[in-house]
Amino acid sequence: MRYHMAAFFGGFLLDLILGDPYVLPHPVRLIGRMTAGIEKRVLKQNYSNKKKFYLGAGMTGLVLGGTSAAAFSIWAVGYWIHPLVGMTVELIMTYQILAARCLQVESMKVYRALKEGRTDGARQAVSMIVGRDTAVLDEEGIARAAIETVAENTSDGVIAPMIYTALGGPVLGFLYKAVNTMDSMVGYKNEKYLYFGRAAAKLDDFVNYIPARISAWLMIAAAFLGGKEFSGKRAVYIYKRDSRKHASPNSAQTEAVCAGALGIRLAGDASYFGKIIKKPYIGDHVRKVEWKDIKRANKLMYWTAWLGEIFCLSGMMLIQYYRM
Repeated sequence: MRYHMAAFFGGFLLDLILGDPYVLPHPVRLIGRMTAGIEKRVLKQNYSNKKKFYLGAGMTGLVLGGTSAAAFSIWAVGYWIHPLVGMTVELIMTYQILAARCLQVESMKVYRALKEGRTDGARQAVSMIVGRDTAVLDEEGIARAAIETVAENTSDGVIAPMIYTALGGPVLGFLYKAVNTMDSMVGYKNEKYLYFGRAAAKLDDFVNYIPARISAWLMIAAAFLGGKEFSGKRAVYIYKRDSRKHASPNSAQTEAVCAGALGIRLAGDASYFGKIIKKPYIGDHVRKVEWKDIKRANKLMYWTAWLGEIFCLSGMMLIQYYRM
């Protein structure tokens, strides 16, 4: 447990310092390539919806099996060589699981482009971090899309993988990342993926159910602690009112908190693959969304990340205490 705790904290710090170096191969990209490769091979024909579902479920099982086998082998070999080697390996794996710095870096590209008046550049930057059509977005829509991504991924990219890594080490952490990656690639409700991606999408809903709610309450605490830019009381109010205003049972959890904390309105109708998807608004229009809110959302994300790290480490310390 002591090695696990040291690696867990070290990996968190390394993520905050380094982020995701694009020149190095990343395990999550390998998971994505595995998913895309299997999809390309099995969706060559016009299968029935039932067959698509079974093929998608099979793909989900294969990706999870391959990810867990690879992660466990690397982790186990490290500790077999020496505990300190194992701890170093686990630290690096934990660092690769978390994505706080990467989320901040990518969203701030949108912030800088909007600040400099480069609307086309902002559309290009935001297209790298959202799944919706960005060509139709104005400046406010671009900023809103970036803020929503930071808010939602505070759970999906930071707190949820942090919780799973705390519970089961990097093996469980990478299993979570595999589920999340598959959902982001094939979990769409369109003609191509509605049945093929259903197993991955439902599994993602299941594994995120509790972490999303923990993330929301950690973000509420962050809104109280983060300074005058945020309203903790309004974050609680909007969370209780709007946290279920999404087709996904989890996506509106942190979005509602962020909208309330900033006093802005998020969500609403959006275009995906050329089709307008009707969505309810989340939050109240206390003021207009502005590009500065991207930076504020990142500040809220970092506060939430630190609170999540303290939450997980406290839990591990309690387990260690009662095991002694």
